[in-house]
Amino acid sequence: MLDYDQERAALKNRVRRRGIYILPNLFTLANLFAGFYAIVQAMNLNFDLAAIGIFVAMLLDSLDGRVARMTKTQSAFGAEFDSLSDMVSFGAAPALVMYEWVLRDVGKLGWIAAFLYCACAALRLARFNVMLDVADKRWFQGLPSPAAAALVAGCIWIADDYDIDPASIRAWAVFVTVFAGLTMVSNLKYYSFKSINLRKSVPFFVVLLAVVIVALTALQPALVLFGGFVAYSVSGYVVSAWLYLRRRRAGGSR
Repeated sequence: MLDYDQERAALKNRVRRRGIYILPNLFTLANLFAGFYAIVQAMNLNFDLAAIGIFVAMLLDSLDGRVARMTKTQSAFGAEFDSLSDMVSFGAAPALVMYEWVLRDVGKLGWIAAFLYCACAALRLARFNVMLDVADKRWFQGLPSPAAAALVAGCIWIADDYDIDPASIRAWAVFVTVFAGLTMVSNLKYYSFKSINLRKSVPFFVVLLAVVIVALTALQPALVLFGGFVAYSVSGYVVSAWLYLRRRRAGGSR
């Protein structure tokens, strides 16, 4: 049996012979760039651009996997590259942007909250990777890291949009950061939307609803996006409570 180093060498040789699929990895690279851009803009005190960069990274992250599946270019390299890029865009970037925005002024509690979020993002991604083959595709276990990043970035974007003084919402910023981090590593169930079939016909009102959502997002992007992700983050608590109560009732009826 090959030892660990020999297995890694064999895997590298296979990857080298097969090459790397360019199209899906370009989306992943763009995701990484958007996360890095967010960090740079936070260092330059452009927090609105930093928040937008995180949302752009989230959009690009939702595309790379779909492009890989549509073009049948999935690969182990792409999966690892995507995970590492997500750690930058949805782990390090939101924590650093939030820290530079207001948590720096909170003192020790501020950097601890930022580190807690960053560490929870790393744990969430690691757990997702090891459970990929056995997890129920309909649900995510814990809040997905892009949604957690959207909570943090949305809080900053709304405050900037409405000229809210960051100093007046320090406690709220700490709460959002810690809540997003801990919810990522929870066992709550979040709908993954992977079971939605885009090739299937839908009623007319669904298309109309999509048009209304797009129009509202164009009108108030910060408010609509933040509100949507707040609702999604709360949905895990609601769904998990409902499933728990249903199991209790089923057990009590026996």
